[in-house]
Amino acid sequence: MSRPHPAPAARILVTGGAGFIGSHHVRTLLGPGGPAGVTVTVLDKLTYAGNPGNLDPVRGRPGFSFVKGDICDRELVDDLMAAHDEVVHFAAESHVDRSILSSAEFVRTNVLGTQTLLDAALRHGIRTFVHVSTDEVYGSVDTGAWTEESPLLPNSPYSASKASSDLLALAHHRTHGLDVRVTRCSNNYGHHQHPEKVVPLFATHLLDGRKVPLYGDGGNVRDWLHIDDHVQGIELVRTGGRPGEVYNIGGGTELTNRRLTDLLLDACGAGPDRVEYVTDRKGHDRRYCVDWSKIRDELGYRPRKDFATGLAETVAWYRENRPWWEPLKKTMETNP
Repeated sequence: MSRPHPAPAARILVTGGAGFIGSHHVRTLLGPGGPAGVTVTVLDKLTYAGNPGNLDPVRGRPGFSFVKGDICDRELVDDLMAAHDEVVHFAAESHVDRSILSSAEFVRTNVLGTQTLLDAALRHGIRTFVHVSTDEVYGSVDTGAWTEESPLLPNSPYSASKASSDLLALAHHRTHGLDVRVTRCSNNYGHHQHPEKVVPLFATHLLDGRKVPLYGDGGNVRDWLHIDDHVQGIELVRTGGRPGEVYNIGGGTELTNRRLTDLLLDACGAGPDRVEYVTDRKGHDRRYCVDWSKIRDELGYRPRKDFATGLAETVAWYRENRPWWEPLKKTMETNP
């Protein structure tokens, strides 16, 4: 197993850095124990999923700057790329239900936005471009787990747009030699996650005394990855991954949605009467599961956060941070 070497000082452009995962990556880079000599610029359009407050813990830190803007803005992206060494690309439309209702913005942001970034990275000789993707590009798997060599068989407009961006990123490596590294993660959970996602949606509903909407028979299976472990994996790939390679990042906790719901009911002190079964989502993938032995064997990755602890901490965070999520839920319900 090869271990990553300490990375040289870097000026890192983080796209989508005001969102759930991107902001945690930024807080990790600039927080205690973060890599030395790193400066970070966040580029974020601040759509509904981007929250400036997510960056408050690092806003006053030396080496941090924020730019409000669109990754499809060629001139802005070009200017920013010229002043940076590395890119970690989180910016994406990511909510499957929204993509089913309307896919145009997903194609624009996830495909054309990624293409704009890649072309600028090539023009300005970016040292490393980490493209953050999802296990959903593989489609559904009944048994076993996807490896990085598994075919891409996306089933939703969201996952199709992410698969397209993955292929564009890898093509820039194969055609031009750009150092692109792709990560594909399983389902994330943790603090600061927008309440449209299942864990914070159910937790905040239950904390408000409401019922939770469970799709279909609740038998859909997901592997759960705490945000701390995801960011750990991204940093291992950024600092020690190989150009042109894909790395799956898994959490090691596989649950049916029904079992996840039961755990959230217990964590919130609620009973089974608070579950409302609703019509299943169109094209709902039955099971996701990634084989993450490659990042384990090459880079020493291991999930560190056990699920019971991570879920308890997550529910506690939402219980204690109503001022953060209540306005978001009001906006969701006013503008569904």
